[in-house]
Amino acid sequence: MASNVNPTVRRRRLGQELRRLRELKGMTAEEVAERLLVSQSKISRLENGRRSISQRDVRDLCGVYEVEDHRIVDSLMQMAKDSRQQGWWHAFGDIPYSVYIGLETDAASLRVYEPQVVPGLLQTRQYAEALIAGALPESGTTDIEKRVSVRLRRQERIRDAEHPLRMWAVIDEAALRRQVGGRQLMREQLEHLVELSQRPHVTVQVLPFEMGAHPGVNGQYAILEFPDTSDSSVVYIEGVTSDLYLEKANDVQKYSVMYEHLRAQALNVEQTRQFIASIAKEYTEGDAA
Repeated sequence: MASNVNPTVRRRRLGQELRRLRELKGMTAEEVAERLLVSQSKISRLENGRRSISQRDVRDLCGVYEVEDHRIVDSLMQMAKDSRQQGWWHAFGDIPYSVYIGLETDAASLRVYEPQVVPGLLQTRQYAEALIAGALPESGTTDIEKRVSVRLRRQERIRDAEHPLRMWAVIDEAALRRQVGGRQLMREQLEHLVELSQRPHVTVQVLPFEMGAHPGVNGQYAILEFPDTSDSSVVYIEGVTSDLYLEKANDVQKYSVMYEHLRAQALNVEQTRQFIASIAKEYTEGDAA
């Protein structure tokens, strides 16, 4: 379950409120930056929640925006203080996608399309180890184990009995046939996938090769939605050196529509379970041969 104080989400909410105050004042980010003798990029990063924000930053911005209500200023200052606390993932050291983990930790639902691999929240430990080792060949054993441990910790959202993450995964057939770690490991992973798909809050659909071209050919992405309606949905696209977070309503809408097309073209839930089970059986028969 998400903690009461999630620093990533607090930064987003604080940034949204600061943007609202700036727009009410009729100022551009460039004008604010000029007033505070800082870069425009700093103002933008503060507003999109990608940069840690100090209470001094809040005080200075409230001064520029001429916020006279002390209750508003105090509330924003407290949000800044909370946003600088550490989430559970900080205990693992430097995690490249820590912003995403913070969002996922607080999300109510997650829709993901994966064209190459089984989604991280649905992976077995053995699959995760083999996948990370193969994807990051220059990483040492310690770094691989750290990443695996973080992935397994993230999976607690799926197992949470009281407040589970509602997950919908559309997976390309390629992810099921790509042998990560060998035939036995793949069989166990696919059986695990079928098992998880039977949970009421987890929906899995497979997009078979025979469907041909489809709206997801450009690659993996995820859509996160949050329990608080004031928190905008986020489209997350993972990159090699940096990740992309899209929060504009128009962008989220486009990816949401694309996801609906993927769901419509994919096998239904029962067909998917049968399809995955049949591929798992192929791995079993291969071992017997």
